[in-house]
Amino acid sequence: MQKRRFLQATAALALASSFGIAHAQNTPIKFQLDWRFEGPSAFFLQPVAKGYFKQAGLDVSVDAGNGSGGAVQRVASGAYDMGFADMASLMEFHANNPDAPNKPVGVMVVYNNTPAAVMALKKSGIKTAADLSDKKLGAPVFDSGRKAFPVFAKANKIANVTWTSMDPPLRETMLVRGDIDAITGFTFTSLLNLEARGAKASDVVVLQYADHGVKHYGNVIIASPKLIKENPEAIKQFLAAFSKGAKEVMANPGASIEYVKARDGIANAALETRRLQLAIDTVVASADARKEGFGKLESGRLSLMASEVSDAFGTKTRIDPAAVWNASFLPSAAQLDVFPKK
Repeated sequence: MQKRRFLQATAALALASSFGIAHAQNTPIKFQLDWRFEGPSAFFLQPVAKGYFKQAGLDVSVDAGNGSGGAVQRVASGAYDMGFADMASLMEFHANNPDAPNKPVGVMVVYNNTPAAVMALKKSGIKTAADLSDKKLGAPVFDSGRKAFPVFAKANKIANVTWTSMDPPLRETMLVRGDIDAITGFTFTSLLNLEARGAKASDVVVLQYADHGVKHYGNVIIASPKLIKENPEAIKQFLAAFSKGAKEVMANPGASIEYVKARDGIANAALETRRLQLAIDTVVASADARKEGFGKLESGRLSLMASEVSDAFGTKTRIDPAAVWNASFLPSAAQLDVFPKK
């Protein structure tokens, strides 16, 4: 009897020890989103909720954000290990902080095209990009579409635009009221906001940057130099687990919104499903994304973007495209085969 109890106690101790070792092996990753818990955040919230990161040996926590610039800065400060941010914001940080010791690096493209667009109401008479000359545009000063507008203007020969600045919640309201002729913003944000303010989708003219000569990359997953140096394997595991979740999200966007609602109880499921589907169609699984491959980018396109952002943003130093991107952590081709079949 004593021997049996001893063996049971020894087995229990070994089991507890093995759990302790497994738990110790889970690498904590603090992840900073670019924005609130909305439809597109399902790409990150689903693999957390379904345990894909845990299975990869990671303990991932995802926090809402308040803009790409903030996400870049928080990862640079060491407060977060990884994040989700607009490539242009990442480039701007690098070029304006050349001596910063901890500049984050892009490791996977999620939005192959910038979501930036100019939006106007049809009653304004604006039908094409050329019609924006001599018009009054509005956007927050930090809006990525506004900051990159010189590139859009040059590609479409637009001149004499005047700008009105406002806080983000007022952007679409001012357009509907007629205070301004057009706005810049992310398509899947501003278009739905306009509808919420009484505009019909059929009454909105959407001029997407990607369709008008501005082939900039949008949001990418970024990692801190510290994590890259100390635990590169954790980044590889994160991206593999993320890709697994992304494939499921794109296959069934509506089902994934439950994970968004779990983090924001007042989220409108129907609205966020539309927002997520719009993001998938326009920037995640776009024609450019399918051509280049999920998660990847084309070096010539990145170099052109770096040059254009340097000019448009008036950065302190020229952007070095090689310094903002590291493709060595990307999963295998099979793992990156995530796009729904057409």
